[in-house]
Amino acid sequence: MTFSQTLACAPARPDLSAPPMGTLSPPVPHTALVEVLARYRVGRPLTAEPVAEGLLNRGYRVTTEAGHYFLKCYVDTATASRPKILAHHRAMAALNTLGLPVAPPLACAERSGTVAGRGGRMFALFPWTDGRHRHGTELGLPQCEALGALLGRLHGALDDVCAPFEQPAGYRSADPADSAGLARDLRHRAREHRPHGDLDALVEQRLTERLELLAEHAHRRPAPQAAPPTGWTHGDFHGLNLLYGDDPAGGRVAAVLDWDKLGTQPRAEEAVRAATLLFNDRVSGALDLVRVRRYSQAYRASGAATAEHLAAAAHRVWWERLNDFWMLQWRYQRADHRADPLYPASAGQLAWWCQEYEQVLDAFAN
Repeated sequence: MTFSQTLACAPARPDLSAPPMGTLSPPVPHTALVEVLARYRVGRPLTAEPVAEGLLNRGYRVTTEAGHYFLKCYVDTATASRPKILAHHRAMAALNTLGLPVAPPLACAERSGTVAGRGGRMFALFPWTDGRHRHGTELGLPQCEALGALLGRLHGALDDVCAPFEQPAGYRSADPADSAGLARDLRHRAREHRPHGDLDALVEQRLTERLELLAEHAHRRPAPQAAPPTGWTHGDFHGLNLLYGDDPAGGRVAAVLDWDKLGTQPRAEEAVRAATLLFNDRVSGALDLVRVRRYSQAYRASGAATAEHLAAAAHRVWWERLNDFWMLQWRYQRADHRADPLYPASAGQLAWWCQEYEQVLDAFAN
């Protein structure tokens, strides 16, 4: 594999000029839903109910004469183009063929493709998968192992079914001086926000803490060459994109959903990032390190990464979180409050992680 230029790394700052996304975008009129569904030849639509989860795109649970389906309306400007959507659909179909729990979209009759366009929007229709979401702390230890093994299998399979790419020479990590400037600006906005509520007070406190942490840890900024190897990844692997089946143990993943962010990145970082979202206490943010360890051991056993890769990934994701403010940028710079409920646990996890850094690193790498 060849090497190319050094790339910028997450956290990417939100595009403040972007139009409203997902559930803030205009709903799809019923007449448009009917017209789009007609292109898939699934019979007369009977019901269409919005799906509550999801920030970036719109989804509908549809019942027709032929059965139950999920109709997706692509809204996020980063992924709502026909070439990108079709590339993701091809990868999903290939993973399904390999026996992985991925449900590919249905063919659109009139174009012999999988994407239907209507009114400037793109749509795709998927078979409805029965199941439920489960937080990682609900999983038994064998189920945590199974999840780590599944992610490792997906990463390996993606390298087989997706296009070759050049391995970057490295990834530039976030500059703590820039992050400190953004933190001070957001703290001022929180202080001046009206009405000034409990969340604003918490934000002020946490951003004062964050400025102290950035100053304390500035010397630990990862070097560009410290990133683990790049590979194809799902891009958004977490509990709301996993459906568990109705088997007696309740631990089998029936479907891995939402492949909009399929792309290349340091692969072990997706494993770490996913663990921080799956195995966290939803109030304090603290990680269940027993579950993290079992999940990480199974991921490494799949051959997707070594212990050294996971250690480098854990450090880089920690640094990413230390410099990441997207939830607050949505709230104070875009007046978009949909991520507000996520903030307390996220900020709590970072403070806890800084205190327990060595224990977290050990859980991922040993």
